[in-house]
Amino acid sequence: MAAAACLHYGTPASIKIQQKQQPTRNWMMMQGLRRGNGKASKRVGVTNCSANSGIEIGDFIGGDMLKPDLGRWLSDVEKHKAIAIYTPHEGGYEGRYLNRLRYLGYYFLDLSARGLGDPETTLTKVYPVCPAHLGKQPIARWYFPPEVDYRLAALPPSAKGLVVWIIEAKVLSKSELQFLALLPTLRPKVRVIAECGNWRKFMWKPLKEIAGLTQEGAA
Repeated sequence: MAAAACLHYGTPASIKIQQKQQPTRNWMMMQGLRRGNGKASKRVGVTNCSANSGIEIGDFIGGDMLKPDLGRWLSDVEKHKAIAIYTPHEGGYEGRYLNRLRYLGYYFLDLSARGLGDPETTLTKVYPVCPAHLGKQPIARWYFPPEVDYRLAALPPSAKGLVVWIIEAKVLSKSELQFLALLPTLRPKVRVIAECGNWRKFMWKPLKEIAGLTQEGAA
């Protein structure tokens, strides 16, 4: 009869009675506030920062404060010339790496992969653009100079080079990424930085590896 009287999906009535006797969460919080003179007590614990835990000191101090890898970043940009970066979702971390390149004398060309069209045509060739005609004006076609060559011609003599920084590069196809990886070979003073995705911390890889132009990328 006791089991039949319980309406909690077959739970024995004795367990239900014990659950009713336990204090509620709100009652425990009120008791804690009274004992602390209106202030909630602080919970003090020890966090394990060992190598096996996966937690680093940068997770507590702030990712924009500790950047001991800036030297490796500059050397990798000069070595590979085309880099694929992965930034945290909240953004802002890539600005410190951008400024380091700016301090070296690089100028920047910021582009979005969405609406870029064919990267080879837009960056290295004269390309057409059809403005919106709204159904009343005649369809026109305007021609623009190549974005990279135009900026290279306008660089001051003291400039070290041009950095083509492409955001949202994750929408580009593999063949488009391959062209961006080979662009510094066609234009020696050009460096390419492509934002190919997101990660929990700022990291980067050679763009040739991401585009499948190396043995590691093809595997």
